[in-house]
This record gives sequence, C-alpha cells and structure tokens, in this order.
Amino acid sequence: VGVHQGRPVHLRDVAEVLDGPEEVAERVLFAPGPAADPGLRPPAGVDPLAPAVTLALAKRQGADAARVVAAVTAKLEAVRGRLLPPGVHVTVTRDYGATATEKAGELLTHLVGAIVSVTVVVALFLGWRGGAVVFVSVPVTFALTLFVYYLFGYTLNRVTLFALIFVTGIVVDDSIIVVENIVRHRAASGASSREAAVAAVDEVGNPTILATLTVIAAVLPMAFVRGLMGPYMRPMPVGASLAMTFSLLVAFIAGPWFAHRLLRGGGGHGGGEGDVRATRTYRIYAGLLRPLMARTSRAWLFLAGVGLLLAASLALIPLKAVAVKMLPFDNKSEMQVIIDMPEGTTLETTTAVAQEIAAWLATVPEVTDLQLYAGTSAPVNFNGLVRHYDLRRGPHVADVQVNLVHKGERSAQSHALAVRIRGPVQEIAARRQAAVKIVEIPPGPPVLSTLVAEVYGPTAAARLHLARRVKEVFHGTPGVVDVDWMVEEPQPKRVLAVDREKAALHGVAPAQVAQTLRLALAGAGAGRLHASGEAEPVEIRLQLPRAERSSVADLGGLRLASRSGALVPLGELVRVEETTAPVTLHRKNLQPVIYVTADVAGAAESPVYAILDMAGSLDAVQLYRQQPGADAVPAVKWDGEWHNTYEVFRDLGI
Repeated sequence: VGVHQGRPVHLRDVAEVLDGPEEVAERVLFAPGPAADPGLRPPAGVDPLAPAVTLALAKRQGADAARVVAAVTAKLEAVRGRLLPPGVHVTVTRDYGATATEKAGELLTHLVGAIVSVTVVVALFLGWRGGAVVFVSVPVTFALTLFVYYLFGYTLNRVTLFALIFVTGIVVDDSIIVVENIVRHRAASGASSREAAVAAVDEVGNPTILATLTVIAAVLPMAFVRGLMGPYMRPMPVGASLAMTFSLLVAFIAGPWFAHRLLRGGGGHGGGEGDVRATRTYRIYAGLLRPLMARTSRAWLFLAGVGLLLAASLALIPLKAVAVKMLPFDNKSEMQVIIDMPEGTTLETTTAVAQEIAAWLATVPEVTDLQLYAGTSAPVNFNGLVRHYDLRRGPHVADVQVNLVHKGERSAQSHALAVRIRGPVQEIAARRQAAVKIVEIPPGPPVLSTLVAEVYGPTAAARLHLARRVKEVFHGTPGVVDVDWMVEEPQPKRVLAVDREKAALHGVAPAQVAQTLRLALAGAGAGRLHASGEAEPVEIRLQLPRAERSSVADLGGLRLASRSGALVPLGELVRVEETTAPVTLHRKNLQPVIYVTADVAGAAESPVYAILDMAGSLDAVQLYRQQPGADAVPAVKWDGEWHNTYEVFRDLGI
C-alpha cells in the first residue's frame, strides 16, 4: 500500500484483514415447535433457535397459487443433495397455495352439499323426476355464471365461490316454482307433459320474473359499497345477480324442456286440484294464515308481537348481546408477534428479548414452528399490505412468525390461542420494556389496527398531551389490549461540528474531516476482489473496528494528515454539540396526526363497544366519520376496523 523509509508497507502492517461476512445488522432464526416433525427437533439441551434464511416467492397476477407451489416444490426436491448440503434443512413455513386449495375445496364441498340437499327436499315433495329437473338446473345456472365471471376477469377464489353458495338456495326457487307448477297441472288435469309445461310457465311467468328482479334489487346495491370493503365484496352481489338472472332463463327455457322429457312417463301425483286442499298440511296452513290476514284483534296482536320482536332484536346492540364486527374471526394457521423496543436499543438486546419470547412460544403445544426476525421484517403477509410491516428496519424492531398445526388437528380456534398466549408474552415484554402486539390474520381487508385513535391538534404539545391521555384511557379499558402509539422517544444526538478556524490553522479541509468520519463510522468500499475460489466478486471495505468507534473519545483520537504532513487529532478540529435526534412526523390529508392503536380481546370483542366505553372517559372533541378542520381544537378521530364497519353498514343501509 506504500513505502516507508525505503521499505514497502503491506496492508497487513496497518490494518486487520478479515475475510468473512459483513457486520451483522439483522438476524433470522428458526425453531421447531412441539407439533413439528420429530426430525426437525434438536437434541435435548441444544438451543432450538438456529440461524436461517427465508426465501419468499410470490405468484404473478392471474396465476394459480396451487400450481406455482407445486412447481416450486418440484424444483426444491430436484436440488436436494446437489445444491443443498445434508446439514441444511428446508421447511415450508408458509404455503398460501395449500390454503387457497383447501378453502376452495371446502367451499366446493358445501356447494355440492347444498345442491344435493335442495334436490332431496324437492324430490320428497315432487317425486324423483321433479327433483332431477331441479338438480340439473342448478349446475347449468352456475356454469353460465362462472363463464361470465371469466369474461369479467374474476378468478375462482373464496369470495366468488362464497357468492355461489350464498345464492344456492335462491337460484333454485325459479326452477322449483316452474317444476312444481308443471307437476300440479299434470296432477290436476292429466294433460300431457308438453301442455302442462306451457300452461304452468304461462301461469307463473310474470310473478316469477317479478320475484327474481326483487331479489336482484335487494342484492345488487352491495356492489356499490365504498371504502376498503368495496372491491372485496363486489364479486358477491355481481355473482348473485348474474346467477339469479341465469336461473330465471334456465327456469323458463331449460326447466320446462327437462320437465317435458323427464315427466313424460311419470304420470300424475293426484286425482285433481281439490286433493291439495284436502291435505292435512293445507288445512293447518290455512287455519294459521287466514285469521292473521283478517282485520281482527288476533291479527293486530300478531303485528304487535312482530313489532316487539323487532325492537328486541335492535336492543341486542346496546345490550352488547351481539358482537358488532365487520366480519367474524377466522381460524387461521398462523399469527405474528410484533416487538418494538425503545429507540436506541442495540440489535443484541432486541434479539435477546425476541429469543426469550420465541423460547416460550416454542412450548405451546399447537405450534409447529416459528421464525424470528430481528433488525428486519418477516416476508410481507396480508396484514403488511396496510400496516407496512415490510418497512420495519432497525436494531430496535423484531417479530416472530408463529405457525400452528392445521385447524383440523386442534380443538382451539386461532383467536382463542392468541388470547391464551397474549398474557405470558406481555409479561415477558413488560420485564424487558418492550411493546408487543399479537397480530392475527384478518378475515377481511386489513386495517392499521382494530382500534385506531387519530389525535389532531394545533400544536405538537397539544397533540402529544391528548395522545398520552388517549393511551391512558386505552390501558384502563377492560378488553383493550396491545396498546401502542406511533410516538418515538427522544434520542440524544451528538453532532461533531467542524471548527473551521482551527481546521484552517492546521491546514485540514472541512471536507476531509467529514470524509474521515464517514469512513470510520459507516465504512466505504475500496474496490472488489476477483478471487478464483469465489462465485462472485468480493467487496473490499474499509471501516474502523466497532470497539474503536463506539464513543466520541475514540473518534477524537483519529489523526488526519495536514498539508504540511503533520498528523492532527480529530478532537482538535471539531466541537461536540449535544442535541436530540429528529422524530418521525405523521400526517393524514396534510394534517399532523398521532396514531394510538390497540386491539380488543375479552368478553366484548367488538371495536364499537370498546369505543363507546372509552368515549365517556375523554373530554376532547371526538369524531366518528370525518376528520377535523385544519384549525380545529385538539380532537380524536376514531378509525381502524370501526371505520370499515361504519362505511359498510352505512352503504348497505342506504
């Protein structure tokens, strides 16, 4: 690297040359759980947390997740023993292809079951021939609906399949009306199947069309729900309306033709229309209905009873007898533990806290495996779409991805497991001054948090004072858990300001001081080494050892060469200024805001009830629908799952 007093100076004479990985800025560990494959469990006394690498793969838009997973699995098996050494274990920690396949299979099973059950019920009353007509009409209706789905660009997923199950009981109505009327005409008049079909369709055609349009009018407005839930729900009303339209066409076109072919040799079921009125079912039905349709005291008493039942059903909400939620909890096979240490915490401390939490989670019987990410984020999942977990970086953050056994192999729901593990995990976090959240995969569109209080105010001090009060109310409300806020603690900051007069006297340029500090603290690349034994070029990086750059005194001992060749200590050229590091500022619609977040768990697991309980404890302005004005007094805007619930209930109500 140079010559000194006529002798060559080698790099090893002035620096410690290390050939290895760069400084650790993040850690990824893997541990099997009690429900894991026995081959993955380490021997007794061995730390179950082992270094790991997570490889995340995403499918292209429109691709089949199950096929992508199958192709990736085949590739993985092909490289075993060739690219993967025997000591490297590969575990699939997330398989959304299998999840999608399972959900689709479950929905298809329910769909087939619904069709068969409807057919059996119809067959009991109209005979097997009438049931067969209905059995054929439903698949024809769904086939046409799925074809239009394809033209609209909708994929076959849980939402579109749910739409078909949702309308299964409705789409058969048109066919049942037509087939039942054909059977009745044949039984009453003994006419041929062709004549009975024409007469039956002519008789019930108009009311059937009106009934179908009425159902479409009730379902189709769901397509105009706004907000985050709009695109999520839209395939359901579109699919239901299409299915109803096609069911009407099938009932008028295919239904009579099938009835003509199948009922042609079946004969009638009775000797005339009078036989129907003579049945016991008809007599009971008429005896109950006729008095209620007349203007009698009994009819008015019946209407009053219906009104009381309506009032009682509405009273279930203020009485907290029902959970006012957007969607019920789903039974997932994964959850996440988000860990936030105070700003300024070292990576080693954060990793130790995460390891302590992971070690306890590894004792939960339903856990198959878990992955620990310190200093970085886990691969983005459904929650991360809105919460931006993929942007979490720094030595003070960590999260633990927890995988559970299949829901068919455990009795507890995933939400019940989350409630069970929250207490012990929070105890560990409280001892280590960590903020920890147990995050479940939502059944619907994700939100920043279940409970979100947006705190606005004219000044930073006013916002912080109100946010601190909101946080206290959150902590004091039963059933509100995982309380946190997006406020960073003030961190001390030391600024090494160049004394330009001293630097000029010593013949050292200010840029030289800045460059030296940058090289010492952050390091700098000095080129690349093209070694024959390396698959890729190796970066040559210059940087002070950690022990020599951990304090201002260490940095002050660095020496810089002046123009005269003299070595000047860095401490002679700079002055240390104590200040505070700037914090992150959050804005929503250009207004400064502080977010206070929490979740709900307990007896009333509904954000609506939690908000109502907390509203009386806050003396600030509280808003439920719109943001405050730009010059407003300190105010709290309730958001989170409540906002989605309000938007959907509002639009559906309209």
